[in-house]
Formats: sequence, structure tokens, C-alpha cells
Amino acid sequence: MADEEIRHLVRIMNTDLQGNQPVMYALTGIRGIGLRTARLIIDNTGIDPKSVIGYLSDEDIAKLDGAIGNFESNLPTWMLNRQMDPVTGDHKHLLGQDIIMTFREDINNLKKVRAYRGLRHERGLKCRGQRTKSTGRRGSTIGVSKKR
Repeated sequence: MADEEIRHLVRIMNTDLQGNQPVMYALTGIRGIGLRTARLIIDNTGIDPKSVIGYLSDEDIAKLDGAIGNFESNLPTWMLNRQMDPVTGDHKHLLGQDIIMTFREDINNLKKVRAYRGLRHERGLKCRGQRTKSTGRRGSTIGVSKKR
């Protein structure tokens, strides 16, 4: 370990991870992986969770990448982040760019069917039931402007 050079960036799942962090915390840099799921992935691969990810060999990194690719088969359904997908009806765990794309798709679908939440998103208003009488006053002002 002392004679090896540390990799400052490690690329897993099209994401650059910091090489100076322990494996468990570095994996949380991938969107969709938290501490619990990172721990499950590491337990499946047999890699030491406290080892620094920049010192791992190429085989270990490939092993991590493969474990991330099919780890949703080892998770219970309540731990997945996309249960009962409206389109397919499957239980999935989305990672990386898929989360952002699916989120945008869902909001656009709400707008398209003219749902209440979709209309609130279109207008840039709060859509989760918060009060708006005294908060959420960003953007263009309508009404009385202060005299200079």
C-alpha cells in the first residue's frame, strides 16, 4: 500500500468518485446509493469497507461495478427507490442519470395530464401542501413596489 500510487479519481457507473475516501463513503457519491445500500454492495463483494478506494486494484473496482449493476436482486422490495413503476409495474432501483431522467419524465407526465401537482410545477409554485401566504415569494413582484 505504501509503494502504490493513489488514484485521486475512481470511475464507477459513469461517476467520478474521490479516491481518498473509504469505499463505503465513496460509493455514496453515486446518485441512488446511500450508506445502507453501499454497505450491502460491499458485503456482496467481500471488500474491506474501510479501505481507501484509491488504493483498490482494477479487479476490485470491476467487482464493485459488477455488484452495483445487479445488486437490486439482493435487496428487499421495500428498500428499492422505484417500487411499482407506473409504466412497467416492476420494482427497480434507479442509479445515476436514470434517477434524473425518470424524475423529469414523471413531472412532464403530471403536466401533460393536467394534474394539480403538474399545474403547480408549471407555475413554479409549491406543490406539496405548504402554505404560500407568507412564504415562497421569490420571482417577479406583482403589486405594490417600494418607493425609492
